[in-house]
Amino acid sequence: MAREVLSTRDLNRATLARQLLLERSRRPVLDAVEHLVGLQAQVPLDPYTGLWSRLAGFDPEILAEHVRARAVVRIVVMRGTIHLVTSADCLHLRPLMQPVLDGELSRHREAAPALSGVDLAPVLAYAARALATQPRTGTELRAVLAARFPGLDAPALSLACRCKLALVQVPPRGVWGETSQVRLTTAESWLGRPLARASPDDVVLRYLAAFGPASVADVTTWCRLTGLREVVERLRPQLRTYADENGRELFDLPDAPRPEPDTPAPVRYLPEYDNVLLSHADRTRVVPERRRPALGRTWRIGHGSVLHDGFLCGVWKLDRLGATGSATLRVTLAERLSKRATAAIEAEGRRYVRFAALEAEPREVDVVLADAA
Repeated sequence: MAREVLSTRDLNRATLARQLLLERSRRPVLDAVEHLVGLQAQVPLDPYTGLWSRLAGFDPEILAEHVRARAVVRIVVMRGTIHLVTSADCLHLRPLMQPVLDGELSRHREAAPALSGVDLAPVLAYAARALATQPRTGTELRAVLAARFPGLDAPALSLACRCKLALVQVPPRGVWGETSQVRLTTAESWLGRPLARASPDDVVLRYLAAFGPASVADVTTWCRLTGLREVVERLRPQLRTYADENGRELFDLPDAPRPEPDTPAPVRYLPEYDNVLLSHADRTRVVPERRRPALGRTWRIGHGSVLHDGFLCGVWKLDRLGATGSATLRVTLAERLSKRATAAIEAEGRRYVRFAALEAEPREVDVVLADAA
């Protein structure tokens, strides 16, 4: 029997609905973070922008308080990158992602040779005790490791700790309105509970709830774990299957939302890193191929993304002059849009700049074309 084919717009609307980007949700902040299986957080305040675009009436202080109260934490998980996740997900996802971190360490051009033949067990045990006693910066961790293991490469040992231990970044790092260098401690000491590896079956189902419909390659791209074909095949009896326009097999939860492809999709401002743009092998469900060349010169570190009609249409950067000086949101479009579309982008930009730079005066939005940027 032929599988139902889902168009690019079908996939776009389904993904946006599950990502809370089709309409802003009124669910509590913690529920949203859990549903999304965390938010990308290399840039400490990215989750605030991500949730502002997803939740109605989002108050950044609520998320900040959850960070302070240890209800959410910043830790390396999916793809070996920093995410903001709930405390429960921290304890469950981090052990599941260990093979990703093991691979990163084994491939490191400098650390891997330096660690060849080294028994890491005493190093990790010592570092865990030191970090549990007192959160430390990377420099401080390297110093205590150098003092305790003088014959070994301290930077390599520090990287081994990052990859082998479950280390969280403690506040005020990641708190709205505050800045701080990274200080690390163990998840077990910070949360007062042991690690407990999540079931890969459960995590794949959660991925589909937040990112589906999706292929096995999509799930792998999201987390970088290998061997997921076996997991998906085990789950197949409880999933629906589709095909995309290129014939690739897609899997989905039977009762997950799949809105009509002509469902309106409002303008959304996404942070510099957002999982909706990073969690599929085929990103065309959000990123049109024809727009990549124009944005290639501008879509770089320090820029967020703008969605119009559900698809990437441009990038943005907020330029500020001090804490209370002027703030200008500079938006670069990949191609010329209608006056109505441009007006909607400007209007949402004004709302975002009021959120991100409340004390700034004046606040402006400047929209230009990529070839004129």
